[in-house]
Amino acid sequence: MKIIHARLTKGMKLEGKEDILSRFASNKDHDVDVLRDIVISFLIAGRETTSTALTWFFWQISTLPEVEKKILDEIKSTRARNKTTTTTFSFDELREMNYLHAAITESVRFFPPVPLDRQSCKEDDILPDGTFVGKGWFVMYSAYAMGRSEKIWGKDCLEFKPERWLDEDGIFKPESPFGYPVFHAGPRMCLGKEMAYIQMKSIVTCILERFQIKVLKKEKIQEHVQSLTLSLKIKGGLPVELSKRED
Repeated sequence: MKIIHARLTKGMKLEGKEDILSRFASNKDHDVDVLRDIVISFLIAGRETTSTALTWFFWQISTLPEVEKKILDEIKSTRARNKTTTTTFSFDELREMNYLHAAITESVRFFPPVPLDRQSCKEDDILPDGTFVGKGWFVMYSAYAMGRSEKIWGKDCLEFKPERWLDEDGIFKPESPFGYPVFHAGPRMCLGKEMAYIQMKSIVTCILERFQIKVLKKEKIQEHVQSLTLSLKIKGGLPVELSKRED
């Protein structure tokens, strides 16, 4: 609450600020209670989805040493290029890590934290393929199925390939959110998308740079959709063994 009050005290001086709280606080119609609810919503909404995405990411990386090596090489080169001496990286340094961004995106393609979602139709409408959708109808889509669709991703759709998200210069290139609806699309696009990426990249760099991860009982990993939140979890969690990285 102290942070919220501090933002409100600055008022219109916050216009143009990049962080989410400052943007909401710059609107004079938002009082303390509204800002509190916004912050709580972001924390709750991002807590489970981000941790779920990271769990699947570390499991997949543990089976792909060549991908892990490329991530580590990028971390080392970023640290060397910016002469970073701090334990964690800055926002700008994390944004420079295109391969890591691509690897996380590819992981979430296979295992979206929320595998199913539905929307309601406000008015009668026609989908691009000619399908009629009536007012009040519910439309459900599966980000899980779409992420594994050969029609969308090609014949290598079941191959973990971060390079599909990079251009010739190694810069991350996003695909249409309507074909990759993990963060939704259009006016319903997830407001916390960029924050989620920064959180995940920060955690991954901190862990991989310091520890080698050995997943225990890999053959027993099972998908499990939690009924209350509909999030795609690893049944029983992800047991791992960490050892300090020497190289």
